[in-house]
Amino acid sequence: MRLISLRLQNFRQHADTRIEFERGLTGIIGPNGSGKSTLLEAIAWALYGTPAARGTRDSIRFSRALPRASVRVELAFELAGHAYRVVRGLTNAEVFLDGSDIPVASSISGSTEFLQRRLGMTRSEFFHTYFTGQKELDVMAALGPAERARFLSRVLGYDRISGAQEIARERRRALMAEINGLKQGMPDADAIWRGVADAEARLAVARTRAAEAEVARVSTSDRLSAVAPQWLDAQTQRDQMQQLLAELRVAESEAMSFAREVERLDRELDAVALAHNELAPLRLAILPLLSLRAELESLEQLAAADARRQALMERVRTVAEEDAKLAERAARLESAPTLERDTQLQLATLRGTLTETERTLDAESKAWTRDGQEAATRLEGLRGQYAELSEQRDTLEGLGEESPCPTCGRPLGASYRGVLELLNEQIETVRIDGNYYRQRAEQLTAVPAAIEVMDEQRRAMQAELSAAERRLLKIQNALTEATQVADARTELAARLAQATEQLAALPLGYDALRHRALRDEVVRLQELETKAARVGGLVEREDVTRTERLRVSVVRDAARTKVVELERQRTALGMDDTSYQRVRDAHERATAEARRAELDAVSAAGEAERARAALDSAEQGRRDLARLQETLDALEKDKQLHDELDRALTDLRTDLNFQLRPELATIASGFLGELTDGRYRELEFDEDYRVLIMEDEIPKPVISGGEEDLCNLVLRLAISQMIAERAGQAFSLLILDEVFGSLDEGRRANVVDLLRNLHGRFEQVIVITHIEQVQEGLDRVLMVEYDDSRGCSVVRTSARAHSGDPFGTAALAAESSGATLSPVHA
Repeated sequence: MRLISLRLQNFRQHADTRIEFERGLTGIIGPNGSGKSTLLEAIAWALYGTPAARGTRDSIRFSRALPRASVRVELAFELAGHAYRVVRGLTNAEVFLDGSDIPVASSISGSTEFLQRRLGMTRSEFFHTYFTGQKELDVMAALGPAERARFLSRVLGYDRISGAQEIARERRRALMAEINGLKQGMPDADAIWRGVADAEARLAVARTRAAEAEVARVSTSDRLSAVAPQWLDAQTQRDQMQQLLAELRVAESEAMSFAREVERLDRELDAVALAHNELAPLRLAILPLLSLRAELESLEQLAAADARRQALMERVRTVAEEDAKLAERAARLESAPTLERDTQLQLATLRGTLTETERTLDAESKAWTRDGQEAATRLEGLRGQYAELSEQRDTLEGLGEESPCPTCGRPLGASYRGVLELLNEQIETVRIDGNYYRQRAEQLTAVPAAIEVMDEQRRAMQAELSAAERRLLKIQNALTEATQVADARTELAARLAQATEQLAALPLGYDALRHRALRDEVVRLQELETKAARVGGLVEREDVTRTERLRVSVVRDAARTKVVELERQRTALGMDDTSYQRVRDAHERATAEARRAELDAVSAAGEAERARAALDSAEQGRRDLARLQETLDALEKDKQLHDELDRALTDLRTDLNFQLRPELATIASGFLGELTDGRYRELEFDEDYRVLIMEDEIPKPVISGGEEDLCNLVLRLAISQMIAERAGQAFSLLILDEVFGSLDEGRRANVVDLLRNLHGRFEQVIVITHIEQVQEGLDRVLMVEYDDSRGCSVVRTSARAHSGDPFGTAALAAESSGATLSPVHA
């Protein structure tokens, strides 16, 4: 495999980076965190997808990329004579072969599977061949013997044998568990066979009983058939008798009902005869009713008019009383206009006097406040002056004649006494003035009597003014009320005139005694009128009642005749209860015997059916036992196969481990000879997989640090070649990541020289490191830096021609080739 080019767009910290790979020894150099290893991660991601990248899909995107910008890695490489170009994004992947524009794989999973088949390696195998890190170079030295063997088995893929063996053993354990469970769940064979025999015997007994029950059922059925005709005849006669009895009861009931109807009609005819005698006097008594009703209606109208008169007279009286009260109120309100004028004049005078008093009070109050503030200010100043003079005096008394002059600063000398006396006089003057102003301030603390008198006068005027305003408001309300009273009196006069007019229109002449007597008489005559109507109705129905009595008498006689005929037919039928009971008892006995025989037959048939089902169940158990035995035999055979597979895998792993050391030593010895120009040609591993350099076929007892680095490198190269050979690929690419981290300057130069000696075996060797000193020995250097201002990684390319490098003649045009790119935000 040979890398051709790599382009990263919005991948990790690379905004837009393009690299052209050349043959020879290339170094990718830059500080930690600059994005060196990200280049290798992009190669692995292009080939194997998300599982080969760190973190999640979201963490792959460049943090400063625009929202719709795509993540894209494009890798071109050669493998087995073909050119491949892989384009992978977060949601798509394509693989192009030999420069074609049509992809040979166009999905994420399809592209990954296609590349894995062409490479012939899994992701883990790929990282253990082409990619090598410092931890992998030092891992053998830090492991114990058993751990070294397991490590080699794992990186060479031998652990798959262990995995397959563990799968076989897990299957064998599952088979053993299934066999044991099957054995525990299998029924006893002897019990199964005993159950079959018992079911067959039970079925024979049940069939015999069923045959006997069927014979008994046929016999009882014949006896029931012989009794059935007699029972049918008895039932027919019984039904006829019951029908005659029912008709007889209906006929007797009708005859009695018609007889009662004849009696009722006879009573009505008797009542009609009495009505003829009562009707003439009643008609004579109700003759005055019509005239009395007319008179009563006239009196009802006069009564209504009289009630209306009483109501109107009450209204007239109420209106007159209201008018008298309003007239009295109007008389009291006649003086309201004069009172309103007098009160308004009084308010004007009070307002003027109050304004003048408030002006004088405000002036006096301000003067009092100003005097108090002035006295307090003078007193405070005198207190400060007194304190200052006292301090000067105390200073002079303490220093004596050597005191400095307050004016010129020279010692007072003979003037000391004069100055001291002057200060004492000034202090006394200030003290006297201070006492005066202190007393003055205390006096001004209390409100002056003149101000208190004026304030009391102001409050009295305000109270008098408020009382006058309230009195004016009442007078104004009274004026409004006088208008309302006049309007109310006008309305009452109109109502009084209307009521008087209505009284004059009402009729007179109502007599209450006559009204009551006439009403009672009309009620009495109306009762007689109702009775006369009822009696007249009876008289009018006389013909109808006589005709109805004649018809009902005929129907009654016919019903009595039918009763006699039905009694004769019942006597002629001759069916009695004793004969019927005897036939019924015989039929019931035959029916019960037939039912019992039928039930016995059904029970016997059911028992036979259950016996048949029990036999089928026993036979099914026998078949299930045979099937379980077949399954058990198959499981036992499968277990034997897995036992043999486990032993075979154990033998295979033993043989591979036995061949591992010689094969690994042979390949490592080849690398050792090439790296040392033939100085050392043989390398072996002891039983603990420790590396032994052979010198004249004798293990070298002590090796230097450089030789130790050499051993680690050839061991890793040998392991990588074994993996590549097993994958069917040429081991032409070597990528070393941070293999100089634990080496001093001399050993780093030694490792670089060793790598240069591999030019005949590897077309490309790529070294990733943060140590810039190693670039002097490289053919080509890719400097990776992180640009803080743009927040992305930058790759710069420089070419170096090493004197001993056969590839040095292929100088690179760094700036024009496209390998050196500034970051471009997609």
